[in-house]
Amino acid sequence: MAVYTEVTDEALAEFLSLYDIGTLTAFRGIAEGVENSNYALKTSEGDFILTLYEKRVNKEDLPYFLGLMEHLRAHGLPCPLPVRAKDGRNLKELAGKMAAITTFLPGVWPRHIKLAHCEPLGAALAKLHLAGEGFAMTRRNGLGPDSWSPLLAKSLPHADSVLGGLGAELQAWLAQIEADWPKDLPVGQIHADLFPDNVFFLEGQISGLIDFYFACTDILAYDIAVCLNAWCFENHAELNVTRSRAVLRGYQSVRKLSDSEINALPVLARGAAIRFLLTRLYDWLNTPEGALVTPKDPLDYYRRLRFHFAVSGAGAYGL
Repeated sequence: MAVYTEVTDEALAEFLSLYDIGTLTAFRGIAEGVENSNYALKTSEGDFILTLYEKRVNKEDLPYFLGLMEHLRAHGLPCPLPVRAKDGRNLKELAGKMAAITTFLPGVWPRHIKLAHCEPLGAALAKLHLAGEGFAMTRRNGLGPDSWSPLLAKSLPHADSVLGGLGAELQAWLAQIEADWPKDLPVGQIHADLFPDNVFFLEGQISGLIDFYFACTDILAYDIAVCLNAWCFENHAELNVTRSRAVLRGYQSVRKLSDSEINALPVLARGAAIRFLLTRLYDWLNTPEGALVTPKDPLDYYRRLRFHFAVSGAGAYGL
């Protein structure tokens, strides 16, 4: 989450008049994340999140994102529920951007990941995948493998300013990942960005799964690889295999992985690592001045990627 677009008092008042959510009592920007502009919104009827969709989000994808959240919520997942305006629509325009209001979810995301977080995470991810089976809409993964080469090309001229030789190394690694990428694994609705700051815990239980704006229809096990990268590495890119084993155990307690999915885990983990490395590298080099957001260090995922290329099989992740 972040703030790129400022909202005036007058524009906010006009926008809120379209909804039946009570009287405004508090409004503030949320300066976390790197994608959309987000505000905490409090009214006489409760707490909400106001999101303005920025340039990386295609407005044609918004019905999918909002519809998926509604579908998952209806199937018992603790997801934000898009609030429909008085005319029944869940999407409006504010400050020149498409915008939506969603319900606020209680809980706190884990600043320090503990083993106790990992098994519930895996189980929640598997439940999301199973619940998504009944969702009729689909969306291509806009940050899937076919986007990685063009994304690298945008940063390549300045990549070595981040680390000497980084550009050539990424080109070689990406070529190998593309050559090895699996073509026949189970596909469904995935979150694709289930980082710790997108998972809320309350009294030891998961109370919220948020930020579905990278969700798409893609390889289910790729979603696991994203979580392994995001939740299971220590500060110096050393895999905490106890955590990764717990994530996988939790997932398989709800949905069993096939042999093909297990065997593909190393290349999926490489793909997830290079995807986040490339988007972080681009943001590191191109974050606009004045944005209330700090770009994330791409080298964190460079080190993870080195680990994934050193492993010989899924056993390295605790299977």
